[in-house]
This record gives sequence, C-alpha cells and structure tokens, in this order.
Amino acid sequence: MQPAPYRPVAAALWMIGSIFSFSMMAVAARQINGLHDTFEIMTVRSLIGFLIVLGFAAVTGRLAEVRRNRLPNHGLRNVLHFTGQNLWLFAVTMIPLAQVFAIEFTSPIWVIVLSPLLLGERITPLRAFAAALGFIGVLIVAHPDFNQVNLGVLAAAGAALCFALTGILTKSLTRHEPLISILFWLTLMQFVMGLVMVFWDGAVRWPTLVTLPWLVVIGLTGLLAHLCLTSALRLAPATFVMPIDFARLPLIAIVGATLYDEPLEMLTFIGAAFIFLGNWLNIRVEKYTRTSAKG
Repeated sequence: MQPAPYRPVAAALWMIGSIFSFSMMAVAARQINGLHDTFEIMTVRSLIGFLIVLGFAAVTGRLAEVRRNRLPNHGLRNVLHFTGQNLWLFAVTMIPLAQVFAIEFTSPIWVIVLSPLLLGERITPLRAFAAALGFIGVLIVAHPDFNQVNLGVLAAAGAALCFALTGILTKSLTRHEPLISILFWLTLMQFVMGLVMVFWDGAVRWPTLVTLPWLVVIGLTGLLAHLCLTSALRLAPATFVMPIDFARLPLIAIVGATLYDEPLEMLTFIGAAFIFLGNWLNIRVEKYTRTSAKG
C-alpha cells in the first residue's frame, strides 16, 4: 500500500476554500432569514447538489458506481444529515454565527460519547477527558440561562449531534460504497425529503429574484465546503487540518460583528479553546492508538 501523500501547503489552500465556503453558506442563510424556511432552503440546495453530482458522474462515466444494495443505510444516514442541516440553518438565524460554529465543532466529541454504543469502541480515560473538555467548552460558549430555553443553542447542539451520527454512518458506508454513490443518494434523498416537508407545512414560498442567488450560493458552497475539507484531509493528517478549520470561528465572529452587529464575546473564544483542546487531544489519542497497533 502506498503511503498517503503529505502536502501541507496544498492542504492549507483547500482549507482556506473550506473556511470561505462554510462562512459564505452561513451568510447566505442569514440573508434570506424570514423569506424561506429551512425546508425550502434544503430543497433548493439538494437539487443543485444532485444536478452537479449527476452531471459529474455522467461526464466521467461513473454512473455505474451508483449502487442500490444499501439503500436503508443511505436512508438512515440522510435522515440524520437532513435533520442536522435543518437545525444548523435554523440556529444560524437565531444566535450569533460564532456561537453556531463553536457548538458545531463539538461533533467529534459526540463521536467519542456515541462510539461505545454504535461502534463497540471503549472510552479510555483520555477520551473521556477530551469529551469533558468539549462539553465544558459548550457550556462556556452557550452560557445557558436555565430559567429560559434558548432554541438557537439547542438547535446548534442538535445539529452537532446529528452530524456526529452522520459521520459514524458515513464511515461505515465508505467501507463498501464509492464516494460518488454516497453523494448521489445524499443529494437525491435530501431533495425528496425537502420537497415532502415543503408541501407538508402547506406554506410554499417559491424562490424570487432576490432570494434565488442566495439559494444558489448555499447549494454551491455546501458542496464546495465538504469537497475542500475532504481534499485537505487526503493531503495532510487531521492534526494539521483541524487547527486550520478552527480559523472559521474568528473569521465568522468578525463577519457577524461587521454585517449583523453581533457582539465579539470573549466567552465564545474561551469556550472554543476548550472545544479545540478536546478535539486535538482526541486526535492525538487516535494517532497514538493506531501507531501502537501497528507496532
């Protein structure tokens, strides 16, 4: 087996693209706040993604890689991802963007907590400590008022949990399914889910000349963000990529302050530091475990 390529400069450039894409997606969602609900946004986003994936597969002759023998697995994964994306889009309109991004970074922490139940993995004391750091960080970022429920914070936390579950199921699917097949069913199933929910609530608001450009931006940046992140992880280890990804937080905090007069709260950055430390420690433990197993 050939060793994985290590190209840190190229990985960093891909991460710049990922950071820009995630940030643009959040801004675009905020720009159409109140004009479209999350189901309408997800429907358009998924349709754009499906057309891009279908076109790419057709042009490159890879349509044959789209398989149907694991549709229940794809279905469960996409229900969770669809739920997470809707919660994330809702959170973006409810709380400061920096808070949303900070809480989103807890997805790997949720994987630690859920892995014994879903993957049969053992939580070591170091992994437990990493998870504890992450959740302390969330409490600092959210600084919850227990006398009043903050729906935006709950939505962001729910999105992080759904993304963690999606990641676990994706890891299982990648052992048997080509990437093009995963993306095909991801975009197609979520388009159908979005379409069903759009008509379910009985209030359909069609794209306008004002909102359509922002909906297209959400669709394109959603695909581009994950493409850039995946490409970066192929060129450099997570220990290199993850600290760059955390640059999303100060950037989106500046964007939120500039465009929407959101406060630059020190607690958000302190809490994010705890979340970052928990994630970094988890990655170091994973790397050490793999090295020891090979040795």
